Amino acid sequence: MIDDDFVKMVKELQKKIEYEEEATYSKTVIQEYRNPTNFGVLDHPDMMGKVKGSCNDTMKITLKVEHGKISDARFWTDGCGATIACGSMLMKVVKGKTTEDARNISKDDLLRAVDGLPKEHLHCAKLAVDTLRKAIKDYHKKEEIK
Repeated sequence: MIDDDFVKMVKELQKKIEYEEEATYSKTVIQEYRNPTNFGVLDHPDMMGKVKGSCNDTMKITLKVEHGKISDARFWTDGCGATIACGSMLMKVVKGKTTEDARNISKDDLLRAVDGLPKEHLHCAKLAVDTLRKAIKDYHKKEEIK
């Protein structure tokens, strides 16, 4: 049986962590990393990009295209909460866009979508956008070969 003091300590620690997160990150970032959407890898994607970021986080993005627009999008990462939030939000943003419109999404666009990140996590948005652009670049290379 678990000791009551231990349970109390864990609850207090969890409250402290949540307080620190709320003081550091926007509500949007917290929502996206606690409940990420479109997490995973698509089977038989039309586009795939994988990038290792400057902080050693890796992100993989897989996309499907129908009628010239991104119809489905998934991301996977081994990164921190900010990286998860950026991947999750970026997948929401790209769905329904043409590859050209998606390629033009900037790090700043993504930062606005997540309501900002602390300076030490700005690279997380760059990683997500770089991974998306790699996926689109590889897709266009394949299309040229066809």
